[in-house]
Amino acid sequence: MHLGKTEKYSCLVLVFIFCISMINYIDRQSLFALFPLIQKDLNLTDTQLGFLGSAFMIVYMCFAPFVGYIGDRVRRPAIIGLSAVFWSAATFLSGLARGYPNLLLARSAVGIGEAGYGTVSPAYLAEWFPEDRRARVLAVYTLAIPAGTAVGYILGGILGQHFGWRNAFFIVGVPGMFLGLGAFFLKEIRPPSLSGAGKNISLLDYRALFKNRTFLLICLAHSIGTFSMGALAAWMPTYFVRFYGLPIGKASVFFGGITVAAGLLGTLMGGWLADFLRKKRKDAYFIVGRIAFFIGAPVGLCVVFVHSLPAALTLAFFAELFLFCYSGPYHAAIVETVSPAIRSMAFAVEIFIIHLLGDALSPALLGKISDLWNLKAALTFAMVYLLAGGAVSWLAGRTYIRDFAS
Repeated sequence: MHLGKTEKYSCLVLVFIFCISMINYIDRQSLFALFPLIQKDLNLTDTQLGFLGSAFMIVYMCFAPFVGYIGDRVRRPAIIGLSAVFWSAATFLSGLARGYPNLLLARSAVGIGEAGYGTVSPAYLAEWFPEDRRARVLAVYTLAIPAGTAVGYILGGILGQHFGWRNAFFIVGVPGMFLGLGAFFLKEIRPPSLSGAGKNISLLDYRALFKNRTFLLICLAHSIGTFSMGALAAWMPTYFVRFYGLPIGKASVFFGGITVAAGLLGTLMGGWLADFLRKKRKDAYFIVGRIAFFIGAPVGLCVVFVHSLPAALTLAFFAELFLFCYSGPYHAAIVETVSPAIRSMAFAVEIFIIHLLGDALSPALLGKISDLWNLKAALTFAMVYLLAGGAVSWLAGRTYIRDFAS
C-alpha cells in the first residue's frame, strides 16, 4: 500500500523517537550491570549502590514537571534533542568519577536530561497518528524500554568485564549525543485547535490533572509496576551472580536477553490486544492492565523460590512478558483522558508520580532489605506488591467508564 508523505514522515518520527528512547534506557540501565564492579572498586554497601539508581530517579521525577510546562509552550523537537545531548554527556562523565559522591552527582545529572525527553516525546509521537492506532504506536515506542534495558545490561556487563566500568560509561554515552543533534531537525506537529494555545498555559493548569480521577489511578497503577520492574532491573543481574555463581558478563547477557525477548513480545502483545478489545470494550486499556499485574505477580514470585537456574530464567521471562503488557495501553489512555493542550504536562505529572512511588524508592529500599535479610527477601517483597497494581487497574477501569467512556 502506498503511503502518503505525511504517513511516511510519521513512521520516520516513530523510528527516530524509538532510537533515542532506546539510547535513553541503555544509558540508564547499564549502571545496574556494572553494580558488582563499582561496588568492589569503590567499596560500597548494597544501600549505597541502590541509591545510585534512586538518586537518578529523584532528580528525574522532580525536574519533569518543569519541563512538561515548557514542553506545551515551545518546539518539542528542540527539547528532545537538548535532553539527549545532556544525559549522554552526563553518562560519559560518570566514567570520570573518582569516588562515590562524584558518581552520585553524575548519575543524578543523567536524570535531568532524561526528564526533558520523557515528558514531551510520548505526546509528540502520539499526535502524528490517529486515535485508533495510538495504543500500538505507543507500544512500539515503549519497546525501547526492554530493548534498551537489555542492550544496557549486555553492553554494560561485557564492556565492564573486559574494559572496566569507567570505559563502559565512556562508550555507551557517545551515541545519544549524535541522535540528540539530529532531533533538532524533526518537524513539530500540533493539532490545529492548539495553534497558539501554549501562550495561555500556566503552571496552574496542573490542577486540572489532579482532579482527573482516571489519570491519577493510571499513574498509581503505573507506579506500582515501576516499583517492581525497577527492582528487577536494578537487582536481578546481581541476584544471578550471588545465588547461582554466574560471572557478571554472563548474568547480564542472560537477564538482558530475557528482558528484550519478553519486553518485545509483551509490549506488542499488550498494544495489539488493547486495540483489538477496544472495538468491543471501552475499558480495554485497563483490562490489559489487570491481566498484566494479576498474572505477572505470581509468576514473578516463583522466580525467587525455584532452585534451578533454567527454571528461574524461564519464569523470569514469563513474568516480564506480562508485566510489559500495560505500558502501551496506559500511555494511550493518558493521551485520551487529558486535554491535548496539556499533554506534556500530563506526562510530566505521570513521570513524577510513577518514579516518586516507584523506582525512585525500590533500588535503595530493596538494597536496605537485602542488607538486613537477603536479596531473596527483597525481591519477594517487590513481587507481592504487584498485586496492588491489579486492584488499582480494576478501579481505574471503573472510573474511566464513569467519566470518559461516553
